[in-house]
Amino acid sequence: MSATIKDVARLAGVSIKTVSNVLNDYPHLTVETRGKVERALAELDYRPNLAARNLRRGRTGVIALALPTFGSPYFAELADLIVREAAGQQLTVLIESTDGELQRERNVAEGFHSRFLDGVILQPWSVSDRFLRARTDQTPLVLLGEGRVRTADSVAVDSRAVATAAVDHLLGLGRRRIGVIGSPQQGAAGRQRLEPARRYAGYRTALEAAGLPYDETLISTVDGDHTPERTAEAVASLLTRAPDLDAIFCFNDRLGVATLRALTSRGVRVPDDVAVIGIDDIEAARTVTPTLSTIAPDKGEIARAAVRMLTERIAGAAEAARHLTVDFTVVARESTGRAN
Repeated sequence: MSATIKDVARLAGVSIKTVSNVLNDYPHLTVETRGKVERALAELDYRPNLAARNLRRGRTGVIALALPTFGSPYFAELADLIVREAAGQQLTVLIESTDGELQRERNVAEGFHSRFLDGVILQPWSVSDRFLRARTDQTPLVLLGEGRVRTADSVAVDSRAVATAAVDHLLGLGRRRIGVIGSPQQGAAGRQRLEPARRYAGYRTALEAAGLPYDETLISTVDGDHTPERTAEAVASLLTRAPDLDAIFCFNDRLGVATLRALTSRGVRVPDDVAVIGIDDIEAARTVTPTLSTIAPDKGEIARAAVRMLTERIAGAAEAARHLTVDFTVVARESTGRAN
């Protein structure tokens, strides 16, 4: 039978309140008293009942993390980091994949209409800012990605700045015919998807700064899931329309890795003929041949900030919504001919 807090107090010769103060790291305790309690805790192998403690505080110790897809290596890596951060706060994470579907994102934003959750972290693709501003559910919410809702905290990477940095890297290598393997700018019900739109804008910003024209023949999109097959079709279309291109900017590393394979299979040398860069710095970017140059967002900081903001809201923080933009790094590897 598991030891109780009463058993610990009896063995240590102190009150139940004193044991509770030690468990909650109350600072105003003598070294002698703290030592007696800690020795008793160790001898009895006491394990606190976190569920009961949370219920007494009006909490469950459970949060939800909802991402568009776990087929994306980026989201899978980010989810792992968030789960680890949450575990450090003694929080259990329920995982939900929304597939970017509008109604599923709305259900998440409304806390699943459940009192079981202490808070929610959501990366929306389809739900509108208007809906998020008007939500009546009181479950604390932190948003991932761009689009600042004045009623909710958010953590994001500046997609426009990331895209500009990627293209600037290619321009700095002397590349001038830079193609794009990207995502459609339209999502559910024709709604504009902010992240792809800002990446196209960042691409154009870099070209304009270099005095280069924007050319539609250099743009190729991959609809739906970014599979190797669909990416290969997009690469083939791009090469047919722009046989003189000398670089490709991919909107994420999954597209980048598939682009490397598609180019190689067509006899195109990377980076001699065509340089390639992606975004996200997923594990595969470091292991593929040639290794993939990329823009690495600070995923660790995204996870830390999201969990920190959420736990502060759960604890009752009432200040205005906070919006954090995290840093990123250009990581040059073999696919652009310049390894860090």
